[in-house]
Amino acid sequence: MWYLPPVSRWSKVLAQLRASPNNIRFDDLCGLLVHVGFKLRTTSGSHQIYRHATRPDLPLMNLQRPAGGKAKPYQVRQVLDVIDANDLEEEQ
Repeated sequence: MWYLPPVSRWSKVLAQLRASPNNIRFDDLCGLLVHVGFKLRTTSGSHQIYRHATRPDLPLMNLQRPAGGKAKPYQVRQVLDVIDANDLEEEQ
């Protein structure tokens, strides 16, 4: 009998980011950042700035909350680039 481990919610969000960066909820993008080790540093107006908790060498992630609730595609690509370049999807 085969056992398949359950796929976490964040694995699904990460797969969705890769498949369709134009259709991602802003809250899911922020949640994924927190899941891979970033912490909300400050909020200023519609901007939320995240810093990695244990790796200060990583860039700050400055995300702007849009009016429609969907993340901006260029911000999705920035988050994916940081996650992929630093193997952050394995961290928890």
